[in-house]
Amino acid sequence: MVLKNILLEIGTEEIPSRFLPDTLEFLEKTARDDLASARIAFKSLSVFATPRRIALLVRDADERQSDLVNTFKGPAWNAAFDVNGNPTRAAHGFAKSRGVSIEQLTPTEVDGVRYACAEVSEPGGRSIDMLPELLPALIRKLVFPKNMYWDDPTVRFARPIRWILAMADREVIPFEYGGIRSGNSTVGHRFMGARNIVIGDAADFMDKLYDNYVILDQDKRRQKMLAGIASLEKDLDGSVELDPEVINENLYLVEYPVPFFGSFSRKYLEMPEEVLTTSMKKNQKYFSVRGKNGKLLPYFVGVSNNLASNMAVVREGNERVLRARLEDAAFFWGEDLRNPLAANVERLKNIVYQEKLGSLHDKIMTTRELALWLCGEMAMNDLVPVVDRAAFLAKADLVTNMVYEFPELQGLMGREYALRNGEPEKVARALYDQYLPKAAGSELPGEVPGAILGLAERTHVIVSCHKVGLEPSGSQDPYGLRRAARCINEIIWGLRLDVDVSRLAEQSMKLLSASPGTGEKVLAFLSQRLLMQVKEKGFGHELTSLAISVTGHRPLQVLRFLDVFSKLQGVEWFSNLVTSAVRVRNIISKSGGEAGTVDPALFARDAETALHGEIRRVLPLVDGAMEKQDWNGLAGYLAELSPFVTAFFDDVLVMDPDEKIKNNRIALLSMCSALFLKVGDVGVLKGA
Repeated sequence: MVLKNILLEIGTEEIPSRFLPDTLEFLEKTARDDLASARIAFKSLSVFATPRRIALLVRDADERQSDLVNTFKGPAWNAAFDVNGNPTRAAHGFAKSRGVSIEQLTPTEVDGVRYACAEVSEPGGRSIDMLPELLPALIRKLVFPKNMYWDDPTVRFARPIRWILAMADREVIPFEYGGIRSGNSTVGHRFMGARNIVIGDAADFMDKLYDNYVILDQDKRRQKMLAGIASLEKDLDGSVELDPEVINENLYLVEYPVPFFGSFSRKYLEMPEEVLTTSMKKNQKYFSVRGKNGKLLPYFVGVSNNLASNMAVVREGNERVLRARLEDAAFFWGEDLRNPLAANVERLKNIVYQEKLGSLHDKIMTTRELALWLCGEMAMNDLVPVVDRAAFLAKADLVTNMVYEFPELQGLMGREYALRNGEPEKVARALYDQYLPKAAGSELPGEVPGAILGLAERTHVIVSCHKVGLEPSGSQDPYGLRRAARCINEIIWGLRLDVDVSRLAEQSMKLLSASPGTGEKVLAFLSQRLLMQVKEKGFGHELTSLAISVTGHRPLQVLRFLDVFSKLQGVEWFSNLVTSAVRVRNIISKSGGEAGTVDPALFARDAETALHGEIRRVLPLVDGAMEKQDWNGLAGYLAELSPFVTAFFDDVLVMDPDEKIKNNRIALLSMCSALFLKVGDVGVLKGA
């Protein structure tokens, strides 16, 4: 038998839109887990949310729980049955205690011992009888970024609960949560729907809501919203920028989306476009509109929650609000331009960067020194004038009115103000680029000066925070050090900058007078982050660790090394070389003591002479390849060496009865090991 639908709706005051996506994801997973634990099978489960309700709909649930089968372990099999297979008193007693016959006992092996076991089936009850406990427990488990609390400390929710609808087909599931009794009635749209809608059957729920201007399914709500926006584009002769964040925010701000458009004065287009789009997005949740040339048009698209009879009134009201916002922005813009960006630098002395680390001015001066050092380290001294000026102005926009109002515009406003102050374009670009990437996989710095500035600042942050004990712990990373380390690697890879991050960190430690202990923690932290980031690209742990040990902390060279050596895994000569490296390491480890000098006069086999000659030939070539970071060349030299090592082990008994010959062969293998170790402990790749 099938119980058609289980329905739960929690009606509330408006829940912040940002809460709902994560809540829906949690609700779906938790509901599935709870139904599985209750042994209630079903065909499908869906979750929905609007600003005023969160709903769960389970379709085609089984009318009864599935049976529960428990296996009970009894006496050992040889104690339950004699040698002739006859049941003993122990077997009879166990079978009786579990309510089964002797014939139902089965042998089951546990930890090497066979036991008599009984399977006892417990028939499932009615599914509907489980729901009065399951559903309120499910509500209680819901989590939000912020909660409101009731007199009962076990009751909490994002906003006050106004009604609860809980049904199984036509039957109400009775329970109470937060002082609200569950029932079979819901509420329509706040302005256009009925105040009380009785649901006769759970199957009719969504249709009844739709008739009262509530589109419960967020996917259908999205479709209606986007279709409405698309139709407006024809009137605007432009394209609406469908920012995913604005879409999702509007999606959970309305129950019945009605897109509309409005306009604003062209005079505001004299400000940077990002000021307008940020104001529209952040304050009003509007979409901006661009013309065919890609430039911003003096229009916006909003989403109303009301199918007003006169949309002109809605439009005018929104235009009035936006006009006030843009007028504020225009005032900030004008005021900020009255003072050169450079004049703001002195004001940074009054801003505490971190209590233990001094002012923001202190930070930028140290970062400036580090950035200039990095120019020299990378042999890019021609960039010093640009980097020096950009580092000096790096945080000057943080004290502007515009960035105070819109913190997300830091860097971008620095660029715009610098350009209007007559700063060189490359300096202005660096002020913007220093903040990139803002998220994993997002836009990278467009030019090297901004990349250098970004590398220097992020390294400074990592080192300074470790210096004063503010390193990440568990899931806590208040200063974003993990993100900073990730960005360092992404910048280096994206712009193909050959930077030794360990040297960069060491220079930062000198500038900050950090202790040696801090240095060890910082380098371990950076190595761990690099290891994890490279593994995300699909490289194995052992090979990645080898690459980092060989290349030093040079992220670009780590990837180049991996690009070459990852292709060698499984290749016969390389597999043989890895096997040989393990044998060499084991033999030397077991031999103990220091290896002597190789004496060619003691060679008794051609394979010894050949290997010795090949090591002497290849050794300087390997050194040269390592110095030039020529990983293809290095692989080639190892390929040339490999057959000589294999031939040696095929033809030569290292542990010769003659002590002198044995020691000479161990010395030869020590020579071979020293060459291998220049490439790292390749033996760790055995079985990788």
